[in-house]
Amino acid sequence: MHEIVRSKKASRISERVVVRQTFASDPKYKKYTQQVEKCLNSFDNVHEWADCIAFLKQLLKTFQAYMQFKEIPRKLIVAKRLSQCLNPALPTGVHQRALDVYSHILAVLGSEGLKRDLPIWSSGLFPFFEYAATSVKPTLLNLYDTHYLPLQAGLRPVMKSFILALLPGLEEETGEFFEKVISLLDRLSGTVSPSFFFQNIWLIMLTTPSARGTALNLLSRRLPQLHGLEDITSIVGSDIGLMIRAFAAALEDENLLVRRSALDLLLQSMRVDSSAVKRAQAEDRSILMRAAISVVLRRDLSLNRRLYSWLLGPGDKSEQQIEYLKDNSLELLRSTLKEDMLSPSGEYSESRPFKIFISLLDKWEIGAALSEVLIYDSFKAVKVLANGTSRGQEDISMTANTLYEAVEPHIIWRRLLSVVFQEIVSGDQQFEAIDMIIFILNTFSQDEEVQTIHFPLIFAAIVDLLEIQVQREPSKASSPSMKASLILLEAILFHIPHITLLSRPEVKSDLQTASDTERPYIFACIFYDIKPLLDPPVPSGTYTVPFCSAFESLITMSMVFSQTLTKATGTGTADFAQLREIFSSSLTLIDRLVSRLSSSIKLFWEPKRWLSVVLDSLQEKTNFTVVDKTISLIVLLQQTSDLTPNFSVDDRSTMSKMINCLLLYLRPDYAVYHVRAVNLIWSLDAATTRSHVESILAQAMNSSESRNVQESYEAFGVLWRLTEDNMLPGFRFKVPMMIVLDTLKNEEPNLRRIGETWMRCSLKSYLRVLDPILFELMDPSIRRSTSIMKVKGKEIPGFTYERPFDQRYINHLLDMLASVIRIGGQGFVKTARMSGIKRSHHSGLVTRVEAAGFPDPDVSYLEVLVELLLHYLQAEPKASWAPTMHPQNLVIQSTVVDLLQAIIARGEISGVSIDVVEAAVIGKLYFCIHTDRPALQNKLLHLLHSVISASIATDEPARRITVGNQRPEESLTSGDVDEHARGYSMNPLLTQTLVDGIITPTNQSVLQHWLDFVLMAIPQFQPMLQAVVAPLNECVGRKLLMSLRDLLKASKREEEFSSDIHSSTSDAEFTMLLNGLERLILLSLTYTSEVNLMEDDASINAEKAVEGSGLLGYVSNVFSSDTTYQSSDDQLTVRSFAYHALNEGVRVLYLIWGTLEWTEPEETTSRDESLALIYNRTRTRCRRVLEHIFRVQSVEVFESIVDCWNRDLFEYPVSANAPFELVDVLVSSAQNVVHMICESISLRMSSSEKRKQSINLDLTDGVLFKYLEQYLKRLEGPLAIQVWGRFLQLAKEIAGSTRDFKPQTFPTFRCATVLAEKITQTTAMEDKRIRKELQDIFTKLLDSSVGYVGRTYGSSSWIRRSANEALSSNGRDSPAPVSRDTKVDEKMNASTTSFAPDTPRPGATNEVAIQINEFIATVALPLMQGILMDNDKVSSACANIVYYIVSPALKGKTKPLEVDQIVVTIIYEMSKIPSAFKTWKSPVTELLNDNKVFNGAPGAAESWKPIVKTVFDTDKTSFPELLNKISTAPSANIFTNREYEMLVRSLNLRRLSFVLLAGDKNHYLTVLPSIQEKLVDVLRNVTAPIVQSEVYLCIRVLLCRLSPHNLTSFWPVLLTELYRIFEQVMLNLPSDGSEDLPLVLAACKCLDLLIAIQTEEFQIHQWMFVTDTVDAIYRPNEWSPEAMMDQLAEIAASLPRTSTTTNGGTSPGPNVSTFTPHRPMRRPMLTSIRQIDSIRDLVPFFSSVSITTYESVYASNGSIDWDAIEKGIMDDMFDGR
Repeated sequence: MHEIVRSKKASRISERVVVRQTFASDPKYKKYTQQVEKCLNSFDNVHEWADCIAFLKQLLKTFQAYMQFKEIPRKLIVAKRLSQCLNPALPTGVHQRALDVYSHILAVLGSEGLKRDLPIWSSGLFPFFEYAATSVKPTLLNLYDTHYLPLQAGLRPVMKSFILALLPGLEEETGEFFEKVISLLDRLSGTVSPSFFFQNIWLIMLTTPSARGTALNLLSRRLPQLHGLEDITSIVGSDIGLMIRAFAAALEDENLLVRRSALDLLLQSMRVDSSAVKRAQAEDRSILMRAAISVVLRRDLSLNRRLYSWLLGPGDKSEQQIEYLKDNSLELLRSTLKEDMLSPSGEYSESRPFKIFISLLDKWEIGAALSEVLIYDSFKAVKVLANGTSRGQEDISMTANTLYEAVEPHIIWRRLLSVVFQEIVSGDQQFEAIDMIIFILNTFSQDEEVQTIHFPLIFAAIVDLLEIQVQREPSKASSPSMKASLILLEAILFHIPHITLLSRPEVKSDLQTASDTERPYIFACIFYDIKPLLDPPVPSGTYTVPFCSAFESLITMSMVFSQTLTKATGTGTADFAQLREIFSSSLTLIDRLVSRLSSSIKLFWEPKRWLSVVLDSLQEKTNFTVVDKTISLIVLLQQTSDLTPNFSVDDRSTMSKMINCLLLYLRPDYAVYHVRAVNLIWSLDAATTRSHVESILAQAMNSSESRNVQESYEAFGVLWRLTEDNMLPGFRFKVPMMIVLDTLKNEEPNLRRIGETWMRCSLKSYLRVLDPILFELMDPSIRRSTSIMKVKGKEIPGFTYERPFDQRYINHLLDMLASVIRIGGQGFVKTARMSGIKRSHHSGLVTRVEAAGFPDPDVSYLEVLVELLLHYLQAEPKASWAPTMHPQNLVIQSTVVDLLQAIIARGEISGVSIDVVEAAVIGKLYFCIHTDRPALQNKLLHLLHSVISASIATDEPARRITVGNQRPEESLTSGDVDEHARGYSMNPLLTQTLVDGIITPTNQSVLQHWLDFVLMAIPQFQPMLQAVVAPLNECVGRKLLMSLRDLLKASKREEEFSSDIHSSTSDAEFTMLLNGLERLILLSLTYTSEVNLMEDDASINAEKAVEGSGLLGYVSNVFSSDTTYQSSDDQLTVRSFAYHALNEGVRVLYLIWGTLEWTEPEETTSRDESLALIYNRTRTRCRRVLEHIFRVQSVEVFESIVDCWNRDLFEYPVSANAPFELVDVLVSSAQNVVHMICESISLRMSSSEKRKQSINLDLTDGVLFKYLEQYLKRLEGPLAIQVWGRFLQLAKEIAGSTRDFKPQTFPTFRCATVLAEKITQTTAMEDKRIRKELQDIFTKLLDSSVGYVGRTYGSSSWIRRSANEALSSNGRDSPAPVSRDTKVDEKMNASTTSFAPDTPRPGATNEVAIQINEFIATVALPLMQGILMDNDKVSSACANIVYYIVSPALKGKTKPLEVDQIVVTIIYEMSKIPSAFKTWKSPVTELLNDNKVFNGAPGAAESWKPIVKTVFDTDKTSFPELLNKISTAPSANIFTNREYEMLVRSLNLRRLSFVLLAGDKNHYLTVLPSIQEKLVDVLRNVTAPIVQSEVYLCIRVLLCRLSPHNLTSFWPVLLTELYRIFEQVMLNLPSDGSEDLPLVLAACKCLDLLIAIQTEEFQIHQWMFVTDTVDAIYRPNEWSPEAMMDQLAEIAASLPRTSTTTNGGTSPGPNVSTFTPHRPMRRPMLTSIRQIDSIRDLVPFFSSVSITTYESVYASNGSIDWDAIEKGIMDDMFDGR
């Protein structure tokens, strides 16, 4: 078969050749040809339309003179000229003449001749009919009729184009030529089968939007009705999908009339119930439905009416229409919309299907039925889209809201509820509907009907169904569906007004019985017409009131959950967590229900049984969240008087269960729950009338088990500490308090230690204890009268007891007070002195004080206490009562003396055996620490303090001498002392003991005692104990960081219902450690040598000057040479310890301040109250410590903070803003901050030895500059102006008088740019002085940096390195040098070494140069115009950049465009500055004119496109110059290399292509005639394939960059050239390796692009090259193709394969295979082919292009992948060859 076809093809070609050869040998024909050529040449002289007429007359005359020849010489050029004469722009007379010539030619050729040369003559005639004037149209139609129609079957290949040519005649029914055209079309249809004719109509509708209206006009008259027909393929063709896609294209057309006609045609010929629709594939039916329903978006009544008729059928009554809809179109409508909603296509907005759905709701016959089947899926889709990240979120949100409001609530909630019931009963793991309802509640506002009718019903029904499930199968209590359902109920309840829960909604009479008798689940099923999924038992209780039924069901369920939790054994942690969460949710629901109750209500439930069951769950299997919920609910229920029946918790056993459970959560390792547990205990206390809490606490604290006792004390301590003073804990919890105070003098050491720890850590305020004790001590029943006692002639005032009283009790109270004062010491005394007793919260105490004779309103506790103690001290019993009262009175007085001594005096101790005692105490302490025995440590520490105090008190004179005359090392270590005084010698074990006491984890419980000792002893006994400061400093810092890590770990958001979180870190611990750190840092700074003390004072004074007045401090000598520090060793040693301590301390404080910033979490947990308290208190204390240290050592603290900022402390989550906020907290103003940074930088640049001594060697000026830059970025404009003056001073120091580059120049330039950007946005730029200073310093620093980059070219080729190798110099990333030499490491930042700028070192210089370039490109250039303002200054700065950076980077490249990307960015940024154009134009133009410019990769060229566009936009002479270079005048020089000349011309053409591609759409429209003229000139006069190939590349660019209608006049030339090339190939196939092959490939690529973009102008011609009818895919028998590509495929495929033929790799096979119906966009097939070595390489393209074109039209719906097209052009342009 193929052989026959191939032989036909060969015979046809040979036939043409024979015809030509026959005539060619005839001398008359030669003359004929010469005449025609002469006539054609005269066309070059045509300048106006009259010349055209003359040309045509002459041509016709020539043809008429040689009528005997049935062949036209030079017919390709004749056809091209005739086609040009039919240009619509020419007048009618020219058109008429041209048609006369056509008429003559066609008559001469006859049918056979026309058939042979059909493409040549049709290319001009077919497109013309659309534009032809009325007077010309009859001639044209007659021509079609006379010459074309007789061809009959020969018209098959041109069928689509012929129909396209005639369709414009059907524009208006009343038109003059309407009947004539329709008759022509009918006869045309008769030449082929009807199905083939209609299939061409479908293709036209698909591909040519402008022809759709006229095609529909034709179809409305000629397409038969397809309703009753079983087989319609004989009418519309075998591909029904094609017809459906054609209708779809028309239905989605922009033109309203086209849509209307398409709908009319659907109603007329293709109803939904017709076999045409029903037999189509599912995908095709969806395409049709999608297109049809899209018309509702036009909001046009006439369109909607037609669509409704199509969907609802021909019936008149609503019932018939709904039935028709359900039978025929509902399922298709549903599935189409559902698919669009759930899998949105990129072609439309995601909201489109929802908007269609909303519009269809307007027609209730469709809306009601569609809502039933689609509403659930639509909200499912809304939920998916809402959770996505698409750009159209807002549109989706608005549309979804509209949809929710538009659909009847009953329909929505019926559908949702039925699925929820299924999910609950089935117990699935997936809860789609439940999640969806929660989503709807959160997303949409609910109207009154939903809130008052639907929600109460649904709420009660779901609760009822859950109860039925749980009672049937208790195992379902812990199912995931139960958890999800309870979450849903919470969400619904939030939206229900309480009043609607008190009765069911009013219903219609037919539902009234159900409303009165059925339980909630069944009633909901009846109300919503849902089939019940199970048969529930007969209900009990108040089931017709939603509140009651829900409450009773939840009570029952909570009991089941509680029992399940109690009995649960062996389940995993996750199961326990789920059970707890479910139980907790049920309690929350009851809580929410009851808390709304406002009127009394009677319920059926057993309160006491419920209470008993719920309390049983408060055992070890629960956790705090559940305990919290349970107790809160119990308190709420008990206090709710409107509930009957109810229970009471006012009995000991009930309270005991709850209080004991809560006390467990006051243990130290539950710190995060303390605050909430304390609040619950107080709420229970308030809920009862008797003091149960006090009794239970006392009972627990008197337990026989020592472990329980300790926990009870700690729990009471937490309760006490977290209770506010106004709750009067000292009176409400008096018995437990007394028990605690009792332990302070208990014989058992452990109990005593527990009591003392309680006093230290939990007391909160001494006044709480003092109030009740003073209240008892001032008991009015103790009667004293004033008396005077005479002793050896002196009168001593005193008191007399008039009657006995309970002395033992008073002594007990005083003993307690003594213990309190012994513990409180100075703090107690200070508190008592500062606090006024009459401000006490206890009114009874105030009354007794006033009765005791203290009228002063501000009288303090201390005054009252001392007075009271003196009363007791001075009081004696009456003589009659003395024997019985005296012994106890003595005890009381002894205690009183102890008390007074503790408050007022200090005793003395002799210094004889002190060293022995000290050694023993220290040794014992050390032993206790490491054997975990905290009981004795407190006593021992008190003793140790007394020992050291007594020891040093005797050595005071010696200490004064030591401090005055010796160096500190000697004073700390020397044993040689003055013979008159014994110097204190520190025990060698003391330091280790102190450090271990603080840091050992088992010693945590007595940590406070140790810190108290350290903070009291070391300052008091300075400088004797100075040696322990450094180790302690480090140890406290380490301890703080451990606590910080523990707290951060406890703060992590994890599962709330898994095991409880254990963390013992509290605010109290942080506070005491911070106090310690503060004191130790200050101590380490205090005792240094006298010299350094003076220096420190100087620095403090300097800082005060800065803080106070803003005066400048040091003036740096910046011009002296930078040298290495040579500070003396002993000075560094003296300062190093103190500075190390300060630095480490500041680091710890910085981390605490930076990490402990409390932000409210999205989901609150039971820990939050405690965590917030710890975070806030710790951070506040930390800030005070920093402020204190900063006042003492401002510069050092500031530099330490900068150092911390510079270090990478990844372990701690310090926010980026923390270091800057901290500095703002510490320093009073931004001006002072900048001053301090500038001073620090100046110091590091200075060569002065004295200055160097005070420098932190770890902190380089590079780091300080980076900090300064970041700080300046955060300043507002007005603040920037304030700091400008100080910064300018520094900048001038660095910039100096010369433009040499220093290591500090670039960082200064960065900072200056940041400041300049801010200042330019303020009014300060109007100040001439500021403006001049700013511009001068900016220019100077810029020039210096740019010059430095220029110099690095000589020493190292940085420009060849990728910019990616350089690290960013922003933020904290300091550049990593190549060499690891320490000096190079410090590079720019180091002030210890400075490289001379003219001899840059390798490594560092590369990095710096790259950073400078990057900064100039991304920051300096974009801001330059705003800063420099003056065009000359801008131009000068840019000229420098071009000279030093751009020009060197562009020179000497083998691939000129592959320049470092940062340099391209620099040029691009300069291209945005008009005044800089001249500076960079020259190097860029040179680059473009380089013959190697197209050697690079296409990716590199992309970034040059905007630059090239700017060159040609700005310089108007550039484009004409470029066009002039494409000159056709041959060189006169006989030595010129012709091949080289062609190469240069081809490069110039390619340059033109690149310039055009760099522009925007229609950008070069004004110069299009010049471009066309040059291209035509090249095509005509230059035969070299290398040049002609470039013309086709340029045409491809024009097709991308111009609107199709702008190329109308170019079509004849383009078509003629393509036809000529392909005909030449068909006649004479190029040999392998021929130089014509690139030209053939270029022409194929051009055709490939034309086919891919399918412009309407080309469609009428494309039949010449590809088969554009259904014959491409359904080939008839014995069919031979007419299209050139198909013919070429058969000719080239018949060639024998040779062994040298290359390449399976370059074939377009892979591209072809991508053309499947699923491919969404059209793109060229030959994109991947760069060159061919044989014509065989194009066979895959020739053979598949027709079928691929057809399939892509079928599949893509007109979408074109422009990105792929432009990428293909760029790849061809920059092919690297």
